[in-house]
Amino acid sequence: METVVIAGGGVAGLDLATRLGRTRGAARRVILVDSAPTHFWKPLLHSVAAGLIDPAHYHIDYARQAMESGFEFVCGEIVGIDRASRSLQVRLRRPREDDGVATVHYDRLVLSFGSVTNFFGVPGARQHCLSLDSVGQAEAFRQRFLNACAATGARRDAFHDAGLRDTNAPLVDIVIVGAGPTGIELAADLRHTVDTLVKYRLSGLGASRQVRIRLLERGQRLLPGLDPAVSALAVRKLRGLGIELCTRAAVSEVGPHEVRTEDGRVFPAALTVWAAGVRGPQLAIAPALGANRNGQILVDEQLQTVDDPRVYAMGDCSSLVQPDRSQMIPPTAQAARQQSAFLAGLLTRRPGAAPPRFAYRDYGTLVTLGRSGTVGILLRAVGKRNLRVRGAIASLMYRMTYERYVMSHVGLPRMLGHMVARWCRSKMLMPVKWH
Repeated sequence: METVVIAGGGVAGLDLATRLGRTRGAARRVILVDSAPTHFWKPLLHSVAAGLIDPAHYHIDYARQAMESGFEFVCGEIVGIDRASRSLQVRLRRPREDDGVATVHYDRLVLSFGSVTNFFGVPGARQHCLSLDSVGQAEAFRQRFLNACAATGARRDAFHDAGLRDTNAPLVDIVIVGAGPTGIELAADLRHTVDTLVKYRLSGLGASRQVRIRLLERGQRLLPGLDPAVSALAVRKLRGLGIELCTRAAVSEVGPHEVRTEDGRVFPAALTVWAAGVRGPQLAIAPALGANRNGQILVDEQLQTVDDPRVYAMGDCSSLVQPDRSQMIPPTAQAARQQSAFLAGLLTRRPGAAPPRFAYRDYGTLVTLGRSGTVGILLRAVGKRNLRVRGAIASLMYRMTYERYVMSHVGLPRMLGHMVARWCRSKMLMPVKWH
């Protein structure tokens, strides 16, 4: 019996494990290995950081998914991959027991480790910037953000004692480096959180504008990968929220309380978030696999690594150039799901059948701006024409992207049950997670 091991349970990894496990009549053992016991959809991390959702209500339990879908789950951290013996060394995470190291053998290995923040070697960025690579990091940012807002009471009193009555004077400066979808969505969500904290008097803030949110983008415009008209619409909505937008602002250094740019500007920052790019994680693989300068593993059109035909890579940790060499496949959930669907077909094809080639199709991008709605573009939505979307329809499409993803794993009844439960909680609990 062939053993397929999937290393990493992100969007691509969990999707592939579920697809292979549900394939009927296949003499195949499927094992998913991940260091966490539950799966969280990474595109929602900005909402966790802003306190708009409780991540506990958005998890998929790996063990239950494995039992219901016909694959095995091993909870542990992969500390080494030996290609010669075709095995993984996994430091197990057992509740109430000492950690041990287990060996997991494979016939085919699929690497799906996701990505980590790329600081591009900017001095001080790694030491002083927060990133949103995991639920833990998003929760850490949320707590530091709430603490910074709560500590403004003493500073506001100092303003009053000095005879200054400008309630809009900035007391907390937030700098977000990178104006792609993650940075923009985080900025909009944070503005909503600040408004809620002021409304319910849950901090020392006297007015929402006392938290100044800045977006720094080294390019000429926000959302550089989208249509200029969509970018311009997002700019208008963000400015309407009171978010300061700074383009052509290439960061040269990050300090504990400020961000400096190459043109000499200095931006004060109580908190700095780096959302300017990703890279592949550092992996302990012997012998090493070929990778690009961002640490992403090089794969061919069958998603096989260029060094080992028994090892595949997909999602953010892989690098595949389009056949026409015009662009790289982007590190998005959309691309990861397409790659997992392709690999599921490739690994279950009939013996002797010609292997297919992966071809990525970009269906477009939607970016949520909190209460200001959602903007985006659907590529080739009407024949070969692109369709710009906004307003209620775009917001519904954005929400349903996640619900459809959940439904593909847990089924329609459970997905609807989760939706109803979240709606009920939203009517009973605070709009933000403030403690």
